[in-house]
Parts: sequence; C-alpha cells; structure tokens
Amino acid sequence: MDEVRLIARVRSGDAAAERQLYQAHVDRTYRLAYRLTGDDELAQEFTQEAFIRAFDRIDQFRGEAAFGTWLRSIATSVIYNGLRKIKRFRQREFELDEASLPGGNERVAEPDLKEKLSRAIEDLPAKYRMVFVMHEVEGYTHEEISSAMGTQVGTSKAQLSRARAKLREALSEFAGEWAS
Repeated sequence: MDEVRLIARVRSGDAAAERQLYQAHVDRTYRLAYRLTGDDELAQEFTQEAFIRAFDRIDQFRGEAAFGTWLRSIATSVIYNGLRKIKRFRQREFELDEASLPGGNERVAEPDLKEKLSRAIEDLPAKYRMVFVMHEVEGYTHEEISSAMGTQVGTSKAQLSRARAKLREALSEFAGEWAS
C-alpha cells in the first residue's frame, strides 16, 4: 500500500495503518536516535516520543515532503531537546567517583583512537554532532538533514565542515599514525 493512502487511514483512526507506518519508519528513526545519543534506553525513549508527536500531529503533515523526512524533523527536534535537558541535569549531578579521589588526584589513562573519536564526537556542539552523525554515519543527504533540522542546505554543509575541523583538532595527536 502506498504511503499516501496509509497516512489517510491513520488520519481516520485506523490503528493497523498506524502500526504499518510505524513499522516502516521505526528502524531508521531509532538508528538516528541511537547514533546521536549513544544510549539504547534514550534512543528507545526518543524514538517513542517522536512517533507519539508525529501521530498526534498527523493532521499537520501536508505531504510536501516525504513522510520520513517530516518524521526525521520531529525526531531531530525530540532528540535535540531531550539531550539539552539531560545535559542540564547532568551538569547539576555530583559525581561520586570525583568525590572519592583524595586531593583531586585523577587517574589518567591514554585512550585509544576509537575511544578518543567517540569522546570527540560526543563533545561536539549538539547541532554539529547531529549533522555529522546524520551525514557521515547514517548517510543522510544535506537536503534531508536541512529539512529535518529546519535549516538551509548551506547551514548543514557548514556545520559538517566545522564538525570535521573540530574532530581533526581533537584527534591531531593520532595524525602521524594514520598518515602514509
């Protein structure tokens, strides 16, 4: 069944059609959420919230873009706002591990490249991280990213370029090992 008819059935309250639409898009939405959060529980929560919002607002879907594009814009908003809320909460937390270290002595271990890359991606500003993950990891085009984030294509490209520059800087100590 084509998506236009499926959406019409969802609008009329058909639960089976809603389930079909969900099944058609849940994997890609979850992957996006997981790549941006790095946490299975958060990814599941954000995926669920994105679908709840999408189905609550299905009457606002005008069909000017693909349903998946519209859903990604909702998911991106849910993820971005959720991560901001979590970041604010975590900034207020007091780490027990830090409290148990006498005199501020920290154990420092040299991370390997994979760990350092993960941390560098995590440390990117939220919008840079979203564009980087969506483009480089999930394979979205700049047009899809700009539509999902409500920005211009040029903004997506610029944010990707800045993300790459920040990652190069963060991983500069490994440059000699990988240059040939």
